Amino acid sequence: MDTPVGVWNYVRGFENLSLCDWPGRATCIIFLGGCNLHCPTCHNHELAWDMQSLPAIDKTRITSYLRDRAGWLDGVTITGGEPTLVPALGELLMEIRKVGLPIKIDTNGMRPDIVAELLECNLADVFAVDVKGPYAKYPALTGHAVSEIAAKANLERIFRIAQAKPEAFYFRTTQVPGLTDSDIETAQSYLPLDYELKIQQYVPPRRKTEHAQSDHETRRPVGNVVN
Repeated sequence: MDTPVGVWNYVRGFENLSLCDWPGRATCIIFLGGCNLHCPTCHNHELAWDMQSLPAIDKTRITSYLRDRAGWLDGVTITGGEPTLVPALGELLMEIRKVGLPIKIDTNGMRPDIVAELLECNLADVFAVDVKGPYAKYPALTGHAVSEIAAKANLERIFRIAQAKPEAFYFRTTQVPGLTDSDIETAQSYLPLDYELKIQQYVPPRRKTEHAQSDHETRRPVGNVVN
């Protein structure tokens, strides 16, 4: 088999069906490797920072599945890692558009220009944006990958985009160790009016030997956040 190139080289996991990843929809999930954060609580660290340790998923396997099952699915979730970091992401999204399925993208919100571009080009329908916590805690929560100033600037841009297109966004956080109820209230206060911050259950990082790998599939524990 030829080595996958471009965006397909980043496809390192695939889940055939999820009933909980996109609320109210039955979707499949495509996992993309690589991340611009280094969150110490990330449970999918191999995917985020060492994707070469996971097998690439053959493009034909995914496109054939989407073509054959499009009538049974309500959409496709693109997650990671951090999808907006992946070169030529639009190529993957256009493949999904060919079968007419809605697309949700999970993102940490640190690349608002890419989010805006994907919306403008009609390559995504919904973004699930992770708000890690108060801006002041972003350095600690992201492994010092993002400063307080950068987190504030990037998320405020995301919030402005969401105000213009509210149906295309929802926001969530994970109550990781060290994140207090007061911190979550602070994060909630950043959101535009009429948005509620969805709180997700924290799942501790797994050891390498605990990662379930079957037929090149990467599975994510229910309620956990990868971005």
